[in-house]
Amino acid sequence: MAKLSPMMVLPLVIFAGFAGLAFVGLQRDNPNELPSALAGKPAPVVAVTPLGDGKTFDDSDLRDGTVTLVNYWASWCAPCRVEHPNLEKLAKDGITIYGVNYKDKADNALNFLKELGNPYAAMGADATGRMALDWGVYGVPETYVIDGKGNIVLRFAGPITERVMQSTILPAIEAAR
Repeated sequence: MAKLSPMMVLPLVIFAGFAGLAFVGLQRDNPNELPSALAGKPAPVVAVTPLGDGKTFDDSDLRDGTVTLVNYWASWCAPCRVEHPNLEKLAKDGITIYGVNYKDKADNALNFLKELGNPYAAMGADATGRMALDWGVYGVPETYVIDGKGNIVLRFAGPITERVMQSTILPAIEAAR
């Protein structure tokens, strides 16, 4: 009987590992959804610097008893432009949104808001990306639904389209209430 060498078994082991990962990934409800290790946990520390002469926000604003959104965005981000009208709708409907301008130039960020409108109750800059790292941000835009106690209910990576707003964001806001 011939002996199997490790070099003959290795490709099978690698294939089995990839097959297992694919199987686990396909078992999720939405395979495109990025999981959040922070869901159900307190939001990390808010550490923003003022952007222009606007009002900033801090940890206490996320724990004031009202459901809020924290939205990471940048002027150089094309999907941020796509989602912006929907953020404006949410703000008009009374949803408090705090904006975190991510690794952007202040003048560019302020011009972006001057052109498209400002849906944010307050905002600040995360010029180094340190706060975003603590929050687990993969890239912009990214939005967090925060309950009135300051816990993360939902993390949504990507632009908030009308469909996403109706199927994901608004139900999460209702659940947080």
